Amino acid sequence: MGGPGSERRISLASGQAVLRALRSLGLHAQPVDVTGTTIELPPGTDLAFNLIHGTFGEDGQLQEILERRGVPYTGAGVHSSRTAFDKNLAKAAFMAAGVPTPRAEIIDVSNGPRLPSFTAPFVVKPPREGSSVGVHIVRVPEDAMAAMADAAKYGHDVLIEEFIAGKELTVGILNDTALPVVHIAPRDGFYDMANKYPWMSGGAGSDYKCPADLDAATTRAVQDAALAAHRALGVEIYSRVDVLLDAQGRPFVLEANTIPGMTETSLLPKAAAATGMAFPELCRIIAELSLALRPG
Repeated sequence: MGGPGSERRISLASGQAVLRALRSLGLHAQPVDVTGTTIELPPGTDLAFNLIHGTFGEDGQLQEILERRGVPYTGAGVHSSRTAFDKNLAKAAFMAAGVPTPRAEIIDVSNGPRLPSFTAPFVVKPPREGSSVGVHIVRVPEDAMAAMADAAKYGHDVLIEEFIAGKELTVGILNDTALPVVHIAPRDGFYDMANKYPWMSGGAGSDYKCPADLDAATTRAVQDAALAAHRALGVEIYSRVDVLLDAQGRPFVLEANTIPGMTETSLLPKAAAATGMAFPELCRIIAELSLALRPG
């Protein structure tokens, strides 16, 4: 848990929650607080339960280290982690597989920000950050350059997506099965860091409904789109796929999170709970599936 990235505090919360859950099952679980890009595991570690969100834990680096050491780990592998974490690579994978996703443009900002070819409203995203870090919705042209400049702080390129107005949904995927859809209703603005983690940032927060209040056909369309995205990226074991549903009831996949939040009140556990699966049981299933995939 932890890690060197911008989501360190969130990762520590996930790590402590899973630690309690695993110990409640009678398992011998030990916390490992990673502060840089090296890890020291307790001797005889059978499985590394990876809960480092974002940089280092979710981008394939940690997975590569663990594979070199022959230590089994939970969740997505090296290649699928890299592909899902890089929004540019993920967008290409979605388009190649026919997954419904907003049209987009990648802009090289090495020599300074510039405007995209399509007009506002659009969304500006750093391609390799999580938890909506550096994300801006540009509704009027006058705000575009400031948004581009901020996103450019995180790398040499910026992803621009068309803005899709509609319901913010997320779908947990576990063992190649879509869980009940969660409807996210931010109390102010969009689902950014402040509304995801009001305990950390003092934001307004969000309300959640699971299962989402959708008819059966729309629910199936959203779940099918999420599962198609998960498969297009080749993600192993589990993920959480973010989807926008427009006014016509059409789903648009935004991204797949290979290490989603894992506190008792996080969205993947909410969806699992809606099926009757308690949080410790969810953690146990993830561990068992991962050990079966990577027996060591």
